[in-house]
Amino acid sequence: MLTTKRKPASVGEILTEEFLVPMGLTQGVLAQAMGVPRKHVNELCNDRRSITAPTALILARVFGNSADFWLNVQR
Repeated sequence: MLTTKRKPASVGEILTEEFLVPMGLTQGVLAQAMGVPRKHVNELCNDRRSITAPTALILARVFGNSADFWLNVQR
């Protein structure tokens, strides 16, 4: 079995590197689309806030994927 010493990507890394950067979005634009304060998005991006079910639903709506995706990223 192949094992790596690399730690799994965090929620903040996935949100930033897989969504915000490729889509050319800022934290402020995402916060506005989500209807939350920019601080909320900043804390998600910096792994200081976990993804709750309501946040997962909002992210799923904004990015067109599923709430399960966001909840699973956190595991």
